[in-house]
Amino acid sequence: MCAAPLFEKAPGRIECSMACGFVNYDNPTPVAAVVVEYQGSIVLAHNRAWKGDFYGLITGFVDHGEGPAECAVREVKEELDLDAEPPSLIGVYPFEQLNQVIIGYHVRAAGDITLNEELDRYQLVSPDECVAWSTGTGFALRDWLRSKGIEPEMMKLP
Repeated sequence: MCAAPLFEKAPGRIECSMACGFVNYDNPTPVAAVVVEYQGSIVLAHNRAWKGDFYGLITGFVDHGEGPAECAVREVKEELDLDAEPPSLIGVYPFEQLNQVIIGYHVRAAGDITLNEELDRYQLVSPDECVAWSTGTGFALRDWLRSKGIEPEMMKLP
């Protein structure tokens, strides 16, 4: 604010070296991740920006003035054009690599899937055949599957 040099007082906390009081806390960004149950299967989607064949959960940044449960319903509508029932919380997970906090939800959804411009393809996977991944949103999928009595195989990501 005063143009004085900044310094790192603690990991992730940058402060002004003078007395203006500026502090950049670099707080994590909240992200809703959604296990979408559709016609008895789980929807896994591929983002156009991703290289390779990885499919993941429907996700989105929680907007200002929006709760994470609202975000989950909004993202399901925006990305898949499905109508979601009220979401149930699965859990909250740190995702340090991207400085995010993942808030995992499960929804049952209905309608006809129409992908938005972010996604280029999707898969419908039986819960019994779901493979979770050992980072970020994969923990939400793992925990939801466990709540159904399914112990998923865990895939390591590079």
